[in-house]
Amino acid sequence: MPPFTVLHVCMGNICRSPMAERLLALAVRDRLVRRGLDPAGADELVHSHSAGTGGWHAGEEMNPPAARQVVSRGGDAEGFAARKLRSEHIDAADLVLTATADQQDYVVALRPDAAARTFVLGEFGRLLGAVDAAGLPAAEASPDAVHARGVALVAAAHAARHDAGPLATDDLDDPWGRGDQCFSRVADEIEETVQPLAAVLVP
Repeated sequence: MPPFTVLHVCMGNICRSPMAERLLALAVRDRLVRRGLDPAGADELVHSHSAGTGGWHAGEEMNPPAARQVVSRGGDAEGFAARKLRSEHIDAADLVLTATADQQDYVVALRPDAAARTFVLGEFGRLLGAVDAAGLPAAEASPDAVHARGVALVAAAHAARHDAGPLATDDLDDPWGRGDQCFSRVADEIEETVQPLAAVLVP
């Protein structure tokens, strides 16, 4: 059921997954603007949200250096509150993107039936290049069309894994407690996946 729902997962849900959540939402809005459409409709097409495997930061705002990266790139850091990952978050997601392979394992241990739609973020970015977008359902900026295209994209990316696991280089470094340069590099790596994802969902 629309909207196409992407769940981002990291450890504490104050750095990596919030940046991924908000940068994907920004990328979808940018795609709509390029098509001359109202970016306010982005949430009806793609629901991007996040959670952490640990709950010790529950209720906290995004870590300030993470928020600075989101805002400096044109995104919105307002209204964010960290939360602990729950089974129902996974059940409702069409795509789960984790910061690391360990977190991917955590998600799949919690919900084994989500294995085919759970990827390390960098892994999914690599696999996007192996997917023939021409074979996906028609591209239209409507909730039903984007959902159908997204679900087919996830299935194609899973098939492209050929039962191989993620690479060590697919993991996002944890920037918590480190400088803005580290946060900037991690945000760049996140954009390397979420921008192509948005471009496939809303060409």
